[in-house]
Amino acid sequence: MRLAALRQQNWLILHDVDSLSDEAHSHQPGAWLFDPEHWRRQQRVTGQAPGRGESLFIDRGAEQWVLRPYRRGGLAAQVSEKRYLWLGAERTRAFRELRLTAALFDQGLPVPRPVAAGVRRLGASYEAALITVRIEGARALASRLSEGSADEALLERVGEMIARFHNSGLDHVDLNARNILIDDQDAPWLIDFDRCRLRAAGSWQTSNLERLTRSVAKFSPACDAAMCAISAGYDRAS
Repeated sequence: MRLAALRQQNWLILHDVDSLSDEAHSHQPGAWLFDPEHWRRQQRVTGQAPGRGESLFIDRGAEQWVLRPYRRGGLAAQVSEKRYLWLGAERTRAFRELRLTAALFDQGLPVPRPVAAGVRRLGASYEAALITVRIEGARALASRLSEGSADEALLERVGEMIARFHNSGLDHVDLNARNILIDDQDAPWLIDFDRCRLRAAGSWQTSNLERLTRSVAKFSPACDAAMCAISAGYDRAS
């Protein structure tokens, strides 16, 4: 994946050159990429994902994009819902997440293809958004658990997938049943790498799995059986 950075007024943009190659023939990638109203005027918004931030699904013809603004949660949101402290472009959450997602994508791991990260600097703070390719036909593992359609074979594949990411050194700090997607071929994918990082093996792997266990318990009355299947796949692939 070829990443390129550009500056446009108070915007800094990091993007995959190939994903935006068609834009180069009309106008340079810019702030309009991250403007929901631009896509609404073009009648390209096809839906919205649940959760904080109101991520939009954008029709791009051959593929769909997910436009996700960065939003704070918890007590931090009471200070500012969408602004973060500016410490340099490469330390913004958007740039870090796009570079990490690109590195995982280049390893052949099941992650959405990253398209672009946009950072709007506002003095000592910034706002940001991220665009990735939408995984066709995907539903959250949480939904599959809630409706009872996540069978043992699927859950074992989820465990195998998590082991692949752990073997690559990924510490997913928010590993939960909503951040694991299942596509229309019953293949699992991992999303949302905000604040995640690559690191040497350690106790964080156990912490990741403990977080997932708590999440699975919220959506499945058969949590123990579900985690047993996930663990079986995980152990087999570790």
